[in-house]
Amino acid sequence: MRQAMQSRRVLVAIGMLVWGIFSLMTGACTPRVEVAASEKPITINLNVKIDHEIRLKVDKDLDQVLSNDSGLF
Repeated sequence: MRQAMQSRRVLVAIGMLVWGIFSLMTGACTPRVEVAASEKPITINLNVKIDHEIRLKVDKDLDQVLSNDSGLF
């Protein structure tokens, strides 16, 4: 019984040692990310041509209602 407990302790110690070595090895292999500002200014060239056309169609009846002679305003 005593020998079984000793062998179990040895296995637990070996397991902890293996996990410790594994965690150190994987921790040493983590990539390093660095964020730094650029020395040169950022330039954005926008060559944009904006064309717009507004079409307003007024019905003849509505035009008569909105005329100055109608007395509405």
